[in-house]
Amino acid sequence: MTPPHAGSRSNGQATSRGSEADGEPTIDVRLDAREWQEARDAEVRRGLSADQPWLSPVWFYDEHGSDLFDEITRLPEYYQTRAERRLLEDHAPELAEHGVVTMVELGSGTSDKTEVILDALVESGRLRTYVPFDVSEATLRQAIDRLRVRYPGLRFHGVVGDFHRHLGAIPEGGPRLVAFLGGTIGNLRPAERKRFLFDLDCALERQDLVLIGIDLVKEPARIVSAYDDSRGVTAAFNRNALTVLDRELHADLDPDDFEHVARWNEDERWIEMRLRARRPVHASVADLDLTIDLRPGEDLLTEISAKFSPEGFAAELWESGFEEVETWVSEGEEFGLVLARPYC
Repeated sequence: MTPPHAGSRSNGQATSRGSEADGEPTIDVRLDAREWQEARDAEVRRGLSADQPWLSPVWFYDEHGSDLFDEITRLPEYYQTRAERRLLEDHAPELAEHGVVTMVELGSGTSDKTEVILDALVESGRLRTYVPFDVSEATLRQAIDRLRVRYPGLRFHGVVGDFHRHLGAIPEGGPRLVAFLGGTIGNLRPAERKRFLFDLDCALERQDLVLIGIDLVKEPARIVSAYDDSRGVTAAFNRNALTVLDRELHADLDPDDFEHVARWNEDERWIEMRLRARRPVHASVADLDLTIDLRPGEDLLTEISAKFSPEGFAAELWESGFEEVETWVSEGEEFGLVLARPYC
């Protein structure tokens, strides 16, 4: 499930720079608001016009959606967040042994879980700079303001950007550790993962490291329950995507016309979150001059989340230019943290 890192966007491309002397953070804004809106609109048109209609997970997250996701992470069925945090707590001291000078977090959001790593890296005495990288300038600035109080000696260099296009904006100064946590890598289809990892490899040096959280393949019923909890929080989270789309693009999709479905796809080894039409749906997206018609029982795909084996993911990394350094697996083999580096 995608962590909430898609909030308000910047209103243009700009850079505000601080200095080591004044202690002010540097914020590089690489995501142009008009370009993002055009790409977003084109994606919605492409998705809702497809034979199998789909929406990007970006539509999950307004303030209410972020609150729902936070509630999901505390549900007994949703093991990922707890398992990953335990792994970070157990192995952050080992990360610190690599002499990291700059830490980068892709899709940093509120940077809450980052503190586990930052505590260990700061204690090592080597870390100089933290680079949160996120699409939401407002969320990024709020996170920096909070972390500057906790780590007064640390420099902050925020990047407002899309990790599919702006990895070249990661500042130099290594060894660097690039963290991509929360199992977000699973939201990318195989071709997208390959391209992302290849681009990341091109942006890094031999001395740099990447730390990626992966949800592991397990009993399908265990996976499905994490995406279809007994309290219906995930169902509300899924339907909230329609509420956000309605508000942002003046659509008239009624969330009550849809039921939440979580489906394990054995062939692809991923979970699918879908919204299934309860009755005939005829709706419009006014800003795009687009209509959508669904028969009862037809689905709107809102998210995939791939699950991995440690061996399979290590092979994917190798094909994209990385060698595995270490893989840590949680108790019960629920979740993994993979540490890797470019091999050339």
